[in-house]
Amino acid sequence: ELACGPGVWTGQLLRHATEVTAVDASPEMLAAAAARADSDRVRFVRADLFNWVPDRRYDVVFFGFWLSHVPPERFDAFWSLVAAGLAEDGRVFFADDAYRTPDELVHGPSSSTIRRRLADGTSYELVKVPYQPADLEERLRHAGWDITVTATSGPFYWGAGRRG
Repeated sequence: ELACGPGVWTGQLLRHATEVTAVDASPEMLAAAAARADSDRVRFVRADLFNWVPDRRYDVVFFGFWLSHVPPERFDAFWSLVAAGLAEDGRVFFADDAYRTPDELVHGPSSSTIRRRLADGTSYELVKVPYQPADLEERLRHAGWDITVTATSGPFYWGAGRRG
């Protein structure tokens, strides 16, 4: 599980896996994920996904609500990381959304940088790429992946497949 955050998906993944490796750069998120999962079948790895090299191959690589936060210029490098972590016949599954509110678009709708404000008034700029499923599927196909990206209601989508 790449970019596991507070472990919202980790427990769900454990229902279908013998073991899970959950990777995140934030020690606070890893601590929250470990508390939530409460399982010795999860190996937590603190690493920056843009520099991490998998130490093994996995049957499935999953990431939830992470792809839209990968800067466009790092898209290909990120998918190279995914490929490096997959077993020969490994599969990929991800879920994400293209949701951005008008007030977040401080640099305009064509920018992949948005500004989010917390309840306490603090604001942060972050990457949020609003992929459209058909465009994302085509980009992945050009990068050598056989992944079907399916839209759900609203701005949500999910993708599943493998290397082409």
